Amino acid sequence: MAMEPVVKVALGSAAFAIFWVLAVFPAVPFLPIGRTAGSLLGAMLMVLLGVMSADEAYAAVDLPILGLLFGTMVVSVYLERADMFRHLGRLLSWRSQGGRDLLVRTCAVSAVASALFTNDTCCVVLTEFILKIARQNNLRPKPFLLALASSANIGSAATPIGNPQNLVIAVQSGISFGQFVFGILPATLVGSVVNAGILLCLYWNDLDGGKPTEEVVAVPTEVVEEEDVTSHRFSPATMSHLSSLGSEVVGSEVYHYHEPVKPDTAANGNGNHDDYAKQQQPPAPTEGIHHRRGGAAAVGAVNGAGKDAHSFRWVEEKEVPMEPWKSKLWKTCVYVITLGMLVALLLGLNMSWSAITAALALIVLDFKDARPCLEKVSYPLLLFFCGMFITVDGFNKTGIPSTFWEFMEPYARVNTPSGMVILALVILFLSNVASNVPTVLLLGARVAASAAAISPAAETNAWLILAWTSTVAGNLSLLGSAANLIVCEQARRSEQYGYTLSFFSHLQFGFPATLIATGIGLLLIKSY
Repeated sequence: MAMEPVVKVALGSAAFAIFWVLAVFPAVPFLPIGRTAGSLLGAMLMVLLGVMSADEAYAAVDLPILGLLFGTMVVSVYLERADMFRHLGRLLSWRSQGGRDLLVRTCAVSAVASALFTNDTCCVVLTEFILKIARQNNLRPKPFLLALASSANIGSAATPIGNPQNLVIAVQSGISFGQFVFGILPATLVGSVVNAGILLCLYWNDLDGGKPTEEVVAVPTEVVEEEDVTSHRFSPATMSHLSSLGSEVVGSEVYHYHEPVKPDTAANGNGNHDDYAKQQQPPAPTEGIHHRRGGAAAVGAVNGAGKDAHSFRWVEEKEVPMEPWKSKLWKTCVYVITLGMLVALLLGLNMSWSAITAALALIVLDFKDARPCLEKVSYPLLLFFCGMFITVDGFNKTGIPSTFWEFMEPYARVNTPSGMVILALVILFLSNVASNVPTVLLLGARVAASAAAISPAAETNAWLILAWTSTVAGNLSLLGSAANLIVCEQARRSEQYGYTLSFFSHLQFGFPATLIATGIGLLLIKSY
């Protein structure tokens, strides 16, 4: 792809730079609008500045990935209600030898789960739980969040269904599921062990202790991080009732409701409005009662006669507990549906529709208003990805990434050690600048064509190297993979255990860990 005119290249690069700065520094002083708004701003600028058309922007949004994220978020809500996280906590905490043992177990569980459920799914499901178990054991969440995200990325490299770029590679290359797994599995196993070892070395002193607390406070709190002290509090859209009459909490705001004043005392001025309001007793609701189990209920109370005498207030209705046998049956069905989703993914069925189907099956199985569960979906994260897809695609249309590869291609041959190193560095760089999926789409056919001229085995190795490096590249920086962003945003928005994982705190671990794991993997894949 040739370079576009200078003006278009400059405008596209400027829009991408704005997106990148706001994604890395969401509270930058000159424009503190956050990651989500920053990604949407970058997307809008790509269209307004003429880098791409509106139709091209719509086409750039990867709906399958958004569907997969949405479906897995909903599934994770029902898995939490079915106590899966509690059982997983028992597995991680069973005969635990302290913080270091918990860290190794986190790496192992994350790597295995990501290979089967995809890395995005793994991070959506496990982030909140990792925060809980770290707090319950008096340990800093940072090493465990890094272990979750990095191990999920490495583990997802083992299978074609582990992440989106592997799926693209498996389809384009025609490599069978078994050949793909056996080609990358050795690198995944060794890479996971090395990654855990690096985490232990960097955070050895932070993992001392690991003694559980006697009690975990189950109320939303504001939790701050160490050196990047930024407090966050996630206020879900559900409404909770205050004990005082006429007050209502919606998210983090308090709304006050007042009983109506009788027309004959307020309109003519003979009665005192305040005195009457103090004396008026709250009437019993007689109609217009709308129940919502497990959440708030809207109550329309008729105060006297006439259609103008209605007032509405919100009351809390606690969910009626299930009978023990019904509860066990419901939880079993949740696990069976989730297992069915996993089987569908293993069989190579459409990932996003498999996740959405499982989510809707769980909603129907629950047989109640799904709004409380759907409100727990991180919609700002979905919007962030929409903006990112458009911005990255606009940057690719400038021709800069393609021109860069055309320059590097003669030096990035897979039949020489130096060529493999250069190829790996190119993939690492582009994956963190233009995202790993666009990098695979851009380089896949070119890398395979160069390797096919050498031998069929070299072509297979080239595809596997591309899969491994583009996936592990996600550990280099916070923006390297969707899994990192999911962990970061889910942790930041956690209702009870909010925690901020900054770009630089991730980079301190990600840079050396990525280079070492990539080099070890390249040696093992080359010997395949």
